[in-house]
Amino acid sequence: MLKKTLLALVFTGVAAAAFAQQTGIKRTPLQKVEFPDGYNTITAIAEIPAGGAAGRHTHPGIETGYVLEGELNLLVDGQPEKTLKAGDSYQIPAGVVHDAKVHGDKAMKVLGVYVVDKTKPLASPAP
Repeated sequence: MLKKTLLALVFTGVAAAAFAQQTGIKRTPLQKVEFPDGYNTITAIAEIPAGGAAGRHTHPGIETGYVLEGELNLLVDGQPEKTLKAGDSYQIPAGVVHDAKVHGDKAMKVLGVYVVDKTKPLASPAP
């Protein structure tokens, strides 16, 4: 039990540090599952204030999400820009550079699920 508690605390600190590297976005980790083998599946709420952006970044695995509130322009390298609103979902392939920018004058909130290599940081800034 103590080992699980310590791992949860370490995860929370590592996730917060990885998320903090990106300005303009607030991510709140909700759950982490060590599955499939060699990967972590992480569920989080991501919020960006009006006029903000996540910043160009990558993940060492896939990201899929569902827009809970607001609208965003999703920019994924190699794909046309997409405007998403509450109720829309999206997918981003592993390692692909992407950004999310608030569209309109209201903040946006998404529920994101990340299936990522557990030996790498959850998110890395991209040029």
